[in-house]
Amino acid sequence: MDMIKFLHMNGGNGDASYSSNSGLQGAGVMKTKRAIEQAISALCHNFPKTLVMADLGCSSGPNTLLVGSIVINAIAKTSLEMGLEPPEVLINLNDLPTNDFNTIFVALQEIKGNSANGTHHQPSCYFTGVPGSYYGRIFPMKSLNFVHSSYSLHWLSQQPQLEEINKGNIYLASTTPESVSKAHFEQFQKDFFSFLRCRSKEIMAGGRMVLTLAGRTTDDPRDEESNYIWRPLAMAIEEMVYEGLVEEAKFDSFNLPWYNASPKEISNLVRAEGSFTIDQLESFDLQWVAWKRKKDDNDASKLNETDDPRVGLYSDVAKAIRAGVEPLVANHFGEAILDDVFTRYEKILKNRRCNKEYEAVISVTVSLTRKM
Repeated sequence: MDMIKFLHMNGGNGDASYSSNSGLQGAGVMKTKRAIEQAISALCHNFPKTLVMADLGCSSGPNTLLVGSIVINAIAKTSLEMGLEPPEVLINLNDLPTNDFNTIFVALQEIKGNSANGTHHQPSCYFTGVPGSYYGRIFPMKSLNFVHSSYSLHWLSQQPQLEEINKGNIYLASTTPESVSKAHFEQFQKDFFSFLRCRSKEIMAGGRMVLTLAGRTTDDPRDEESNYIWRPLAMAIEEMVYEGLVEEAKFDSFNLPWYNASPKEISNLVRAEGSFTIDQLESFDLQWVAWKRKKDDNDASKLNETDDPRVGLYSDVAKAIRAGVEPLVANHFGEAILDDVFTRYEKILKNRRCNKEYEAVISVTVSLTRKM
């Protein structure tokens, strides 16, 4: 599969778009807000005339604007505390060429209107779109002060080459052969090392990075913690195989290009690459309820304050997962199955005996400094 062509979130602002179904990822950005502010504060104390940042895997929608707002407000606050004029800011928004950059550019006026609370310390901001894979070089040597990436680096640059069939699964599960699990880790290891090596050339000495990705807390990547959100999708496709709607060979050959890394694995790779020091490394969980979509005043299904916040949750989770993997599913199985498979996915979520302990996305955040 050509990842550059098919690995992208659903664009636009419609019901099935990533923009409308990325509440959990937005909650993750807010969880890391303090780490971003600390990184920006450290950079501003060196006070470059122009602070150049890159948001890698920016996708589209409100989270892209949220990250930019956090950075701009942090610069304004720090420069005000120092009694100095803020530096100009250049924010490079990066994702694969198939990303919906147009929606981002249309919405950029929001960030300019809402940032820095309208104070005279609001920095002058400039934005660029930079298409390309962050697993390769995308910026000139020593041109960046700050790099941010949120919920992108768990996506692999390509599907691992597998020696065995991952029968009945689309990701790593308890029944996944060890060779399949090993292949996913080796691909992640290669990709993450390449990411660090490329950024080590592009970031100035003393520059900072804050990276957040879907991860895990367990030692074994085949534990249920990592697979809980993907198992119902595999079950939905498997149902369609039994009903003759999907070819079994198609199902057997479909594996998500995804890897939930542990903090230990990330730490080991950072140290092995050697260009960065780890300032902070932590994991946290985000409950699926963060994907719960707000209903507008004209929506007949709007919940009362006394209603269970979980009502309608699985419908919203299904939409969020569809917004993220629909292009991959459509490319592999064809567009004709999309409505059916995600309707089944939602139904399975509702009917399975849910273990609420696993109804969360485990996230890992690491804050790094480029060595001098």
